[in-house]
Amino acid sequence: MAGLATGAAVTSVSSQSVGKDVYLRANRPIGPGTSGPILDIMTKHISDRLAPFGESIFSTMSRLAVEYKAINLGQGFPDFDGPNFVKEAAKRAIEEGFGQYSRAFGLPETNRAIARSVALTAGFSADPDREVTVTAGCTEAVAATLLGLLNPGDEVVIVDPSYDSYAACVAMSGGISRRVRLEGPDFRITDALLRPAFSTRTRAILFNSPHNPTGRMFDDDEAGVVARLAKEFDALVLSDEVYDQITYARPHRSIASLDGMRERTIVLGSLGKTFSFTGWKIGWAVAPESITRAIRGAHQFLTFCAPTPLQRAAAEALNTICEDDRYLIDLRRDYSDRRAFMLETLEGVGFRCIHPEGSYFILADALGAGFSDDVTAAKSLVKAGIATIPASAFYDQDNPDRRWLRFAFCKREETMREARRRLNAQPLSLLAKSAH
Repeated sequence: MAGLATGAAVTSVSSQSVGKDVYLRANRPIGPGTSGPILDIMTKHISDRLAPFGESIFSTMSRLAVEYKAINLGQGFPDFDGPNFVKEAAKRAIEEGFGQYSRAFGLPETNRAIARSVALTAGFSADPDREVTVTAGCTEAVAATLLGLLNPGDEVVIVDPSYDSYAACVAMSGGISRRVRLEGPDFRITDALLRPAFSTRTRAILFNSPHNPTGRMFDDDEAGVVARLAKEFDALVLSDEVYDQITYARPHRSIASLDGMRERTIVLGSLGKTFSFTGWKIGWAVAPESITRAIRGAHQFLTFCAPTPLQRAAAEALNTICEDDRYLIDLRRDYSDRRAFMLETLEGVGFRCIHPEGSYFILADALGAGFSDDVTAAKSLVKAGIATIPASAFYDQDNPDRRWLRFAFCKREETMREARRRLNAQPLSLLAKSAH
């Protein structure tokens, strides 16, 4: 893919240095009927810490998908239900009286099941009562970890493109995001790229593999770069591993399994992606006891506890796949088929795509397809009946890459076939031409 930019810049964003003017420039809604005065009203009461983030791009595109009756290939949730054995476990938990608060840090059986699962996927033993915290989804796990660990002015390295809650959670915690932009189509981590973001003020780095939105599974050399820098600068690693079971070429390997990393890594996980129950919001943070105390200190005041009957069902779900991997084999086979179908669809209409190694997302090259940028492409496609996510939303808004669109393929076959029909009905070249 010739002509891609090389090199990268490290940018620093303080919760004190950005304001509502940045929000107005970077997060102007892209639907019809918006205006300046409306935006002024919308932002009047937003704190300066949160003003730069505005409405989540996922909320925006899902809203536009409804408005234009588009197929939603943007937001990363399945349009099919999770397995019956997990639903039945939740029903039993409700019937058996698991309707009250659990321990703040999780039902005993849920903590044990998470520790058991982490032993298999991340390669270390964790004490379920001292090192495992059940949270209301992985997003809360990220928030609780940062709120519990950061002091005002602490720096957190974020590797862009990155999930949009990361920088928001750093800001809410009073920290400063040091953002490093990876360059497509390879999106590789190197020491030369990452080192300038580290300093004596670095408290942590957010590391996500399998990666959203690129689909990268960072290899041992790349994880080794992160590990060496974390040890050299005495930083912690928040390892977001929610897609650890959705992989294609090779099994996931946690950065916590590298030498010297167990004691400085917080492994963050979720039930939602593996079992297709994203709305249940059962997540977890697994960390050494001293770090776990900090996480729990924040968690108890954020949500106190995750939903008790769903925790009970999560325990059964995790124990099942620890004892029998047939469900995971079927899961990976099904997603491999969906991945192949979506790649064939997108490349068939003229997109150049990055083939994901993990997760259920594909990045497609909007510039290569003739669009001026990703937001223009997303606007054009949603009006044509296909909702996507402009991947510039995953970057520091002062240093975005406006090349990529993110497509989600965690969808039913009939959904993807209809998406193919709509894409084939209107040549991409005409959509791009009309968008200028």
